Amino acid sequence: MKRAERVASRIPRAPGTGMFVREGSYRLPDDVTRRLRGGHPWVFREALAGRAISEPTGAVVDLMAGNGSFVARGYVDRDHSVAVRVLSRDPAERVHPGSGAIAKRLQRAVQLRWLLLGSDRPTALRLFAGESEGLPGVTVDRYGDFVVVQWYSPGALPWRDELLNAIAEAIHPRGIYEQQRLRPLAGQAPADPATRARGEEAPLEVVVEEAGCRFAVDVTAPLGVGFFPDLRLGRDSVTRRAAERRVLNLFSYTGAFSVRAARAGAAEVVAVDTSAKAHARARRNYELSGLDPARMEQVTGEASKTLERFSSRNRRFDIVVCDPPTFAHGQGPGRSFSAASDLAELAGAAGAVLEPGGLLAFANNAAKLSTAEVDKALAEGAALRGFELRVIERQGLPPDFPVHPGFPEGNYLKFVLAVRV
Repeated sequence: MKRAERVASRIPRAPGTGMFVREGSYRLPDDVTRRLRGGHPWVFREALAGRAISEPTGAVVDLMAGNGSFVARGYVDRDHSVAVRVLSRDPAERVHPGSGAIAKRLQRAVQLRWLLLGSDRPTALRLFAGESEGLPGVTVDRYGDFVVVQWYSPGALPWRDELLNAIAEAIHPRGIYEQQRLRPLAGQAPADPATRARGEEAPLEVVVEEAGCRFAVDVTAPLGVGFFPDLRLGRDSVTRRAAERRVLNLFSYTGAFSVRAARAGAAEVVAVDTSAKAHARARRNYELSGLDPARMEQVTGEASKTLERFSSRNRRFDIVVCDPPTFAHGQGPGRSFSAASDLAELAGAAGAVLEPGGLLAFANNAAKLSTAEVDKALAEGAALRGFELRVIERQGLPPDFPVHPGFPEGNYLKFVLAVRV
């Protein structure tokens, strides 16, 4: 890899920031140049070949090819492994805070959602996917009449006012909340509750709707509101097949799959989760959706142990939903569950309680795991248990989670529907 070269020049204060910044230009190796021109939004620190960036976090810098031609313009994050995040590939475009560029991108993103999802769109959806839509390090989600903005890099904060103003103008929410998920070089920072940035204070329970079902979310929660809009197509897939079938929902959380299956006419729904609090929220979602919570069997315990118990008792299901967290504690004494290493074992145990002809709905959101690796885990897990699976359907992210084709990391969600043969 070629050593990065840098030329710095001073510019006036960035509009709206109130501070004097330095803007530099950095020459990048050919492989990084090709990736950025193809649409990737990140320049990792190692791509600078040890050359430190002197500009402050949030400053705008230019990225150049080895021959000196312009490649992209982005903002600096001095405390992250991603040192520069791309804002524009147009050398003539001004993207500094206050220029209006980010406001236009937010407005364009909202218009795209309305076009793609129509008037009967769900009330929990992603309004803006920053990595693929022009402000990396930021996502904007809508939950009913409230909006949650998640900041993954402090370098994006100079555009805060411009973005919040654009959100208010585009959809007129009752309130806007912010969640800072800033991860320094030293590791993951502890999550703090979301804070109100604009508008009204949210109630403890905000109700959202999807396919005729209703779910309560908490827009202030530090680790997630209690509902995952990105799994909508997977829920649709299970719902289409749930009528009169026995459904087992592993890692059931607040019961989104359970509610959708029950509303579709499932003969039986069994939900398994380690958290009694999550079960309580699932019962509330049953009530909100006009269902009787007493008809959902809830098991508070680890998925692996529950599956082994069901298997030993010859208890069988027609559909098993398995949506494990990427990493979670509590899978045995001194152990943690890791999607990367434990998927095969989990897939085998889940498939072992399926009737022949039953369906395994298997979801994974680890960006580092490819579709091929998930398939391999399914095949190996089934082989260990003495049966086979056939993939009959795949689902990915819904249209409100657009992904630039040059940013494969953005296509993180894998949902596989496989039949036991």
